[in-house]
Amino acid sequence: MVTVGVLALQGDVREHLTALAESDVLARPIRRASELDDADALVIPGGESTTMSNLAISFGLLDPIRKRIAGDMPVYGSCAGMIMLAATVLDGRPDQESFAGIDMTVRRNAFGRQVDSFEAAVHIEDVEGGDFHAVFIRAPWVEKTGPDVRVLGRVTDGPAAGRIVAVRQGNLLATAFHPELTGDLRVHRYFVEMVRQAQDAR
Repeated sequence: MVTVGVLALQGDVREHLTALAESDVLARPIRRASELDDADALVIPGGESTTMSNLAISFGLLDPIRKRIAGDMPVYGSCAGMIMLAATVLDGRPDQESFAGIDMTVRRNAFGRQVDSFEAAVHIEDVEGGDFHAVFIRAPWVEKTGPDVRVLGRVTDGPAAGRIVAVRQGNLLATAFHPELTGDLRVHRYFVEMVRQAQDAR
């Protein structure tokens, strides 16, 4: 069975583990490099990106995850996970580190602070079943993407209409919103299918 790890340093780890288990994979928390070795793929949850960055360094996971990303391990990041996957982070701390997997520029807290959290419809390319009811909590957005990045989703209405909130580059997937909080498993199942396709290609 496919094993998908969830980076369990900080953030909404439990919700991702539940959604993955319901998507027919073995889901395990990852807190150390030795646990990462046993994972076929990784989910980086929402949380607080500067804290996550500092903990990844403290737990010795920053470089091992970067190496697995360079080796084409599938990774999905939601909210803070999107920030952690970005090559460039705006409005972050000067010493903030990321895994720098996706050629994109992301702005932290772009939609505002906690009080400005909201829900909106997002059309996601490749995900069937109509618009995704997305939950945004102190969310980032993508300001710029490189030539190898596919834009999968934008906010469809409201003051944030048109903002990029879902992208994919190769085996890397990122969303600015939290599908693990909705009960809608389509994004997780899309990622699991990415993982299975990556295994078949090996």
